[in-house]
Amino acid sequence: MPEGHLVHRYADEQHEALAGRVVRAASPQGRFDARPYDGRVVEGVEALGKHLLYRVEDAPVIHVHLGMRGLFLRYDDPAAEPRKGTRLRLATGDAAFDLIAPARCEPMDERAVAALRAATGPDPLRPDPLRPDPLRPDPLRPDTASATALDSNRDTAPATARDTVRDTVREEAVRRLLAARTAVGAAVLDQSVWSGIGNAWRAELLFLTGLDPGARDIGAEAAGRLWDTAVHYLAPGRDAGQVVSDPGAPDERWVYKRERCRRCGAAVRTWTLASRTAYACPADQHLQAL
Repeated sequence: MPEGHLVHRYADEQHEALAGRVVRAASPQGRFDARPYDGRVVEGVEALGKHLLYRVEDAPVIHVHLGMRGLFLRYDDPAAEPRKGTRLRLATGDAAFDLIAPARCEPMDERAVAALRAATGPDPLRPDPLRPDPLRPDPLRPDTASATALDSNRDTAPATARDTVRDTVREEAVRRLLAARTAVGAAVLDQSVWSGIGNAWRAELLFLTGLDPGARDIGAEAAGRLWDTAVHYLAPGRDAGQVVSDPGAPDERWVYKRERCRRCGAAVRTWTLASRTAYACPADQHLQAL
């Protein structure tokens, strides 16, 4: 399943290419009614965890979830023939983006968008929701974002205000993780706890913080350390288009899908946790936070 770093990468690329421009919208597959969007201006493309939201002038938001197999193809020649299974094509005179095999591609009204935001946890790739671009909506739930009062001053928000918002997001992330009252490896996959984390990031982030996926009651300090690690590593992963848990060896992983830990050589332990395969080093990861 595409994880949050790839969804954010798609959103950033498409926002840059489409925002403020008239698009031709079509559904070559015929399973999405693109007529309300064809010939209209795209106002913005936003990643919300593993969800993508497209705001189009005088039309409902388009909500996309890639699911297990979904992906986008970009064509620099917008006249290129789309694949037969293309659910949605958005094209300008310079490029076309084709959506293939998503789990969801649907119009969404503002009430449903608000409900989605309310159901989505803090996103490590949005630790600071004060954004200078007014076309890209605030990614946080209204009740957790102290940034609301600063909304009209997004362009000029002082560093102290931005720090306050980052702290608020971090506190909410810690609160949700501790409130989950389940194994930390299950909690971080719950998109209502933290958004955007998938199985590969779960394995690598927990390794980097020395936590066994089965650890419970890890405490606020360890929860905050895990959040900080996610914020630190997901951004380079977004930029690289892959999970990067070791910037010195970006194509390598510490424990994910490895037989032996890359740090110490111990046999990696695997088991099913929250319906996904968990990976842990018995020497470097612990059931009790250190």
